[in-house]
Amino acid sequence: MTGADINRMTEQFIALSRMDSESFHEEGVAAWLKEELTRMGFVVYEDDVGKHYGSEAGNLYGILKGEGSASPVLFSAHMDTVKPGIGKVPILKDGRIESEGETVLGADDICGIVENLEGIRIVKAEETEGKRPAGDIEVLFTIAEEVYGKGAAVFDFGRIKSKDAYVLDMSGAPGAAARKAPSIVSFEIELKGRASHAGFKPEAGINALEAAAKAIARIRQGRVSEESTLNIGTIEAGRADNIVAENCRCTGEVRSFSHEEALSLVEHVKKTFAEEAEALGAEIRFTHTVRIKAYETKEDARVCRHFRSACRKLGLAGELKFTHGGSDNNIFAQKGIEGIVVANGMYKTHSTTEYALIDDMKTGAELVAALIRERQDI
Repeated sequence: MTGADINRMTEQFIALSRMDSESFHEEGVAAWLKEELTRMGFVVYEDDVGKHYGSEAGNLYGILKGEGSASPVLFSAHMDTVKPGIGKVPILKDGRIESEGETVLGADDICGIVENLEGIRIVKAEETEGKRPAGDIEVLFTIAEEVYGKGAAVFDFGRIKSKDAYVLDMSGAPGAAARKAPSIVSFEIELKGRASHAGFKPEAGINALEAAAKAIARIRQGRVSEESTLNIGTIEAGRADNIVAENCRCTGEVRSFSHEEALSLVEHVKKTFAEEAEALGAEIRFTHTVRIKAYETKEDARVCRHFRSACRKLGLAGELKFTHGGSDNNIFAQKGIEGIVVANGMYKTHSTTEYALIDDMKTGAELVAALIRERQDI
């Protein structure tokens, strides 16, 4: 059985890490991937969603035709990183790649990219050794995943043949995957009162900050149910110590495994703020945005069964769990594709202490190959 080429994976990880690829600036990674996928035999298509966002690259879709009758399967990862991601300097030491310290490393999601590619190479090498070929393999590398899946949200899913997807985009050692993720709904409240001198004539003012404070005191935050969390994260108000605060702005978010419960909690926040604003004579403007919508892939779905089987063959745990974070898989689920989000050996993501483990990346690539073999016509 062919194994992963650790040296190649390491070299490719470091090359990709050195590229600046914050959301909407993924052109370097996209160009590299187009060349590499073409070399591997993929037919590659780059969409024009970059124009939609004023981005410098589009989503990359590729298909590698198989000769067997197995159903196609989709592997995915995203090309963008969070900030600070300009001028990344990866350092390799004792089987670990980390950032020099001023930026993120980009393991989120370079780990997913290199593991997908290497896993597919493993299977291609086995085909040349006379083993039976797999069905079609599809890949989708997206832009702007870190900003609530904006790239995937406008991709033309009419191109995708697969009904199952593996999204390599979860922290931790290979052998675990998430089959359930929440809706994320952000909200913003703007309250307008009336300014007045706080010392000479406070009675003439309407304190927008007071209305917000009373509303917040009534709203339960944190883990509000088994399904949901609610957080009010920022407050901005007032102009000076001696002026009644005329304006106040608050922002927050709700996350819930139940989309209906998420919307109900947002409505509760709106109603509570409106009541306290009205009591003081303040005006209110409330807006909310559904960033991503919840999904749940059933434990007995084919994608989960194949994941557990592949893990078993590699001596991995094959744990299926929930995540409180979003991914492109939230978008895939809305498009009728059953998927799971697979752990890929990245750690402390979204921080300057982010790192990746070489051994985990090797295992991740071999897991991708095993997942493809699960679909082979054998």
